[in-house]
Amino acid sequence: MTLEMGAFKTQLEKMRTHPGFIAALDQSGGSTPSALRAYGIKEDAWSDEEQMFAIVHQMRGRIVTSPSFTGERILGAILFENTIDRDIEGKPTSDYLWNVKRVVPFLKVDKGLAGESRGVQLMKPMPELATLLDKARAKRVFGTKMRSFIKQANDAGIKDIVTQQFEAARQIIAAGLVPIIEPEVDIHCPDKARAEELLKAAILEELHGLPLGQLVMLKLTLPDKDDLYAEFVSHPKVVRVVALSGGYTREQANERLRRNHGVVASFSRALVEGLSAQLSDAEFNAVLDASIRSIFEASNT
Repeated sequence: MTLEMGAFKTQLEKMRTHPGFIAALDQSGGSTPSALRAYGIKEDAWSDEEQMFAIVHQMRGRIVTSPSFTGERILGAILFENTIDRDIEGKPTSDYLWNVKRVVPFLKVDKGLAGESRGVQLMKPMPELATLLDKARAKRVFGTKMRSFIKQANDAGIKDIVTQQFEAARQIIAAGLVPIIEPEVDIHCPDKARAEELLKAAILEELHGLPLGQLVMLKLTLPDKDDLYAEFVSHPKVVRVVALSGGYTREQANERLRRNHGVVASFSRALVEGLSAQLSDAEFNAVLDASIRSIFEASNT
């Protein structure tokens, strides 16, 4: 059973208009050990990948079942495939998020980054994308997310990234889902402001070519020039512009976010900063609540 049209419209309206931000809970294979280390779990806690993912799911479950994690302040949550294959409190994760918490579920669909070429890292090929989109629909997921990485202000490389993102986005839209396009600019890029200008121009061109009624979301690094992406915030083909924390601390990311009107957070590391397996439930919920409150306020000033 796929997402009903009524539920899709409700979720779309929420993503467009509701105050809040998106929780990025989608670290996958490569970044999982470091995410668990930050959470206070050392690598000797598991002996294989299956055990590692079970521990990750416990951590994710603890976050999303927390009383502070609700659709009041959180618009959506980005998950990776292993998470949507599992249950929370006896319900498939995506159903738990929407039916219990009123948080819109997204699925990370990329397979990681290819090697650097022309100052950027494209996404690795995604031969199983169609199958994954079928699964996403069957699991009642609203949208997807895919990430590429920009290291240099290289015009040709940046155009390659945006072309690849929109090619996949068209396939995702055709499957009835809303893609989050994430061409991350490295916060250590030597000419970050220039890279962001090139990225903006390339995205505008692709948006122009997208048929009316086709919708995307954009997940972008917090720019050096405030309100650089204002044109995307008001664009009829863009549901929402969200920002990644990209290695900035929560305080730095929130500070930059406040200066970019209409852009809301989609933080990963900055959201879970300070959380650990060793905290009692009361402590855990208090730390998470303070984190959610600060990100919500920065997203909706």
